[in-house]
Amino acid sequence: MNILLIGGSGNFANSLINKLNKENARIYLLTGHRYDSSKYQRVFERYNIGYESNAMHELFESVSFDVVVFMGAYDTNFSWRNEESDSVRYMSAFSNILMAYAAKQKGRFIYISGHDVYSTSKDGYIKEDEPQNAVSFKGLVLAQAEEMCERYRQTQELDIVTVRLDHLYSIPTDMKDTDNIVAKFCIEALTDGNITCRKEHGISLLYVADAVEYLYKLINADFHRHAVYNISSEKVVTEGELAKSITRNLDSDVQIISTGDMKDETVLSGERFRKEFSGNYYCDNNRLIEKAALRIKSEQGIFLYGEEAKLTWYERLTKNLKLFVGIALPFIENILVFIPFFLLNNHVEGSEYFANLDPYLIYVLLFAIVFGQQQATFSAVLSVFGFCFRQMYDRSGFEVLIDTNTYVWIAQLFILGLAVGYMHDQLNKLKRESESENEFLSHQLRDISDINSSNVRIKDALEVQVVNQNDSVGRIYKITSALNQYSAAEVLFYATEIIADLMNSESVAVYTVSNGPYARLFSYTSQKAKGFGNSFRYSDTGELYETIAAKKVYINKTLKEGFPMMAYAIFDDAGNMQNIFIVWDISWESMSLGEANQLVIICSLIRESIMRANRYLAALEKERYESETNVLSSDAFEQLLHAYLDAEKKNITEIVVLHIMREGETIAEMSEKAGRMFRTSDYLGTMQDGELYALLSNTTPDEAKLVVDRLEVNGIESEIVWEYE
Repeated sequence: MNILLIGGSGNFANSLINKLNKENARIYLLTGHRYDSSKYQRVFERYNIGYESNAMHELFESVSFDVVVFMGAYDTNFSWRNEESDSVRYMSAFSNILMAYAAKQKGRFIYISGHDVYSTSKDGYIKEDEPQNAVSFKGLVLAQAEEMCERYRQTQELDIVTVRLDHLYSIPTDMKDTDNIVAKFCIEALTDGNITCRKEHGISLLYVADAVEYLYKLINADFHRHAVYNISSEKVVTEGELAKSITRNLDSDVQIISTGDMKDETVLSGERFRKEFSGNYYCDNNRLIEKAALRIKSEQGIFLYGEEAKLTWYERLTKNLKLFVGIALPFIENILVFIPFFLLNNHVEGSEYFANLDPYLIYVLLFAIVFGQQQATFSAVLSVFGFCFRQMYDRSGFEVLIDTNTYVWIAQLFILGLAVGYMHDQLNKLKRESESENEFLSHQLRDISDINSSNVRIKDALEVQVVNQNDSVGRIYKITSALNQYSAAEVLFYATEIIADLMNSESVAVYTVSNGPYARLFSYTSQKAKGFGNSFRYSDTGELYETIAAKKVYINKTLKEGFPMMAYAIFDDAGNMQNIFIVWDISWESMSLGEANQLVIICSLIRESIMRANRYLAALEKERYESETNVLSSDAFEQLLHAYLDAEKKNITEIVVLHIMREGETIAEMSEKAGRMFRTSDYLGTMQDGELYALLSNTTPDEAKLVVDRLEVNGIESEIVWEYE
């Protein structure tokens, strides 16, 4: 499944990415910012494209997405601190995204809204069809975006779904994760020493992990009945109770200030979503609120003052010093250049040759041409002080002030300086606009180039996946189809290695099921794979048995001790359980629906090979057995023995071969006498010497001695054959 996730970084986005990665979805991330350097979880492809970019349409055209998820109300690219500005940016961004999706007209679009579209509730829980009554800028904008979704859905018949999350919160890691009521109360308590709230106002808190689980159900659903859903835990808590809980966890004297005592609620009803998709809310809000409060308290420098708090005092001093020097440097430079011009003016004053030279005018024009109006003005002010100071060498200050020539000279200096400075600034403005337009077009070209390069990489990656990747259907079929040349016993031996390879596991076991509720170990890849022993009563394994009996994959999601990570069973044509495949050690990330489906495919192909081999053996049954006995002929027995010996060399099974002494009895008589003393997983057969032998599967020499003793008690002599040539 190809999923385009649109939004800025944060706990919510990263949690959703983790979930989708676990379910083997291919995630494309659009960050919404050209120069975004934020940290995200691993995605298949990342696009640093601004929401306003025309490359948005190119992206939708060039990549086929099954689902598009826009973070919407929880997109951290919008802080909502300046609501008027963010409102305009949000609607512009959303319009561009929605138009790009509508132009493609393929896949599902999920818009994530919030509880902000409602301010009060009249009749208990708020259902999806209740009209919005938002009062905040954010709520009004979110409501308008919901209306846009509905219009596009109806007029263009698109699969657009709006999902409202009720008071989402998380345990914050940085400032981006503090835009929720829990974090806001904690920060307010630490900064102001009080919490302002509506004590009797009821709300429902939704932890980010629960929200992600429910969202995935909608993302993965083949069909949905409605266009709008609420996701809410419906566990009501008043703002006053929440404030008290935070106060206790912060362990500080915080005053709770009530802004209203009217008892009401703003709680979304999640009934529609639960009925259609089922599921429960698992997160304990009290424990998580405590963890969030403790996190903010322990790292309050970051959450109260931002990333600056991470810097040491020396780093902050250096940073501020660099900032001050950057601002002050042009003025310092101006003053330093003024000194030689001041000296030059004093030197040429009254000179016969340079009487008409005005160094101050040159000085002002120089800074106007190079730096513009601001520095020209500063230069003119310094020049006026220098000029007046020099004039007072010969005259009093009063005489200088009443001299009209002084004001004419000052006017001349400022007019020329400001005019030239203005021209400089205008030329620079035109230059910047030209560069900005050029940069914009360059970004557009670079975005299109990046998308094209990304598409080429994706195409190459998919080609490699189809041919070589471990979980590609082509590779699975290629490997398992090779089993068609083997006998049923050999198929199960090789199947163990194939499952271990394709499932990336070192401990895989195959058990055979015969009459009764017991399964007998057939082959294994490690000692750990023998976790259930040489045989076990599979009907006593509880959930494992119930799951595989229903022809489903058992997944040990609770990591129950003593149980495998995955298990699956195959059945014969009559519906009887035939073999159980058990995988003991795979990573937690691999315990997903995708891996489970892969195990089903592998086992189904193995089953086809086993059934083919069994049908072939059934057709040759008369040729494989001695006349009217269950004793394999020499050719059939030796072929089976070779298969077991090869498997033993690979350490995937253990066998012992017994030579049964007939002492004058025929093979038929001895097989009837001794056959009842062997298991259904053991085999009787003859060899070229005409003697009777028994192959004991998954048996050690010590265990074989017990069989020899049992035969001896019943009057049958036998000996262990240690090697076969």
